[in-house]
Parts: sequence; C-alpha cells; structure tokens
Amino acid sequence: SRGGRAPERPFLITTQPSVADPSRAPEGKHVFWAYGHVPNGWTGDLTDAIERQLERFAPGFRDRVLARAISGPAELAARNANYVGGDIACGAASGLSLILRPGITLHPYRTRHSAVYLCSSATPPGPGVHGMSGHNAAKAVWRELRGNHR
Repeated sequence: SRGGRAPERPFLITTQPSVADPSRAPEGKHVFWAYGHVPNGWTGDLTDAIERQLERFAPGFRDRVLARAISGPAELAARNANYVGGDIACGAASGLSLILRPGITLHPYRTRHSAVYLCSSATPPGPGVHGMSGHNAAKAVWRELRGNHR
C-alpha cells in the first residue's frame, strides 16, 4: 500500500481448507478464504479489489461465491487480543523479537498449564511460515510425552 491506500491489485494469500477437510463445508461445496495486507489503521473494504484479483487468475470466481464473511483490521483485533491493530503477525518480527517469541524461554510452545501448548505466528518460526509452529508444537508435545525434554 502507498499513501495509506489499499493496492488496486493486492497480494493475496489464499486457501481452500475444505479440500483437505470436507467437514468444513456442506457436501458439494467449498470454503475459500483470502487475505491481503492493508495500511495500518485502515478502515476500508478490500472485497472488490480481492475479487478482481482472483478473477484475473480464476475467471468466473465471483459467479461461484454463495456467501462472504469479511473482516478488516478492527474485527481481527476485536476477536484476537494478539492481533493488535489487526496485525496477524502478533507484533514485530524483527531482531530478537523474532527468535524470542512469545518471550524469553527455551520452550516457546509450552505454557504454565501442563496440558496446553501454544502455536501461532506468536511462536517460532514466526509469521509467514504457515503450519511450521504447529509442527514444532506437536514435536514439543511428543518429546514431553516421551519424557525427553530437550
């Protein structure tokens, strides 16, 4: 974005989770979601720009949409206290804050509750590496269950 405006052709990250998990949509239908980056404090609606961008690569996309759920930065922040200002990266991802997420600890996936583990962009390797924090947290649980607390 430039000058506080959303881009005409936004960079999008998309997924269709119902392909891997059909229970996420009614039979014969699919869930598809996309997100793009907007300027800090932005309150506009990027729906049209997102759909135009998707149409460029998947002609007819708009004709297949049955329903939409739209969330901007304010809605994201309201649903998740870690998304300050709607930032899904859970804060700065630079310097030591990138490797010391969520705090200074040798076990970033463990919490004070022995049966609760944490995985998100707030844990290593940080934002933008989708799925890896879950993989790492699962490995941490496995090590705990085996009694190997490396």
